[in-house]
Amino acid sequence: MAADRVNLAIALLHYPVYNKRREVVTTALTNLDLHDIARSSHTFGLERFYIVTPSAEQRNLAQRITGHWQEGWGADYNPDRRDALSIVRVCNDLESAVNDLQAAFAKPVKTIITGAAQRRDSITFPVLRQMLSEPDQPYLLLLGTGWGLTDECFAAADHVLEPIAGAGEYNHLSVRSAAAIMLDRLISGCSQNEK
Repeated sequence: MAADRVNLAIALLHYPVYNKRREVVTTALTNLDLHDIARSSHTFGLERFYIVTPSAEQRNLAQRITGHWQEGWGADYNPDRRDALSIVRVCNDLESAVNDLQAAFAKPVKTIITGAAQRRDSITFPVLRQMLSEPDQPYLLLLGTGWGLTDECFAAADHVLEPIAGAGEYNHLSVRSAAAIMLDRLISGCSQNEK
């Protein structure tokens, strides 16, 4: 990746996602997801982490959380947290996040969607890592909350990234854990297939 511009960003979508009954819902923002994904993203050099929710109440909450660590007591108390949360952008929909990222690039943003289930035609981590080596092509990695992004989101994405596989049949990582693992594989170059 180019040292002066990072062509990968993350968007954490709280809608449209499924609940455990496969109903389409808007999920609530969690403080841990916001903090931990921002910290992982900043650690791996990303310049943008988007929180996407149509709920004005939830967007206000995200702004209050990030604002607490950006100014006043919170900023002075923990400058490292201030730095990590400085990359957070709060959007009401995916289109707004894409448009924000697009502003820094001439080529159209490509979306990469993820989930816990294996899907046909998914790309591997090494393939996406190779794609990221083209610095002028921006990518937005879409992560879902709840019980995952809807089938319509998968159909609309440019690429589907293979799921993270564990040691057995159980596969239910927190989104913040999954984000950290994905970033390590994409930026540091470690893949489960290469171990």
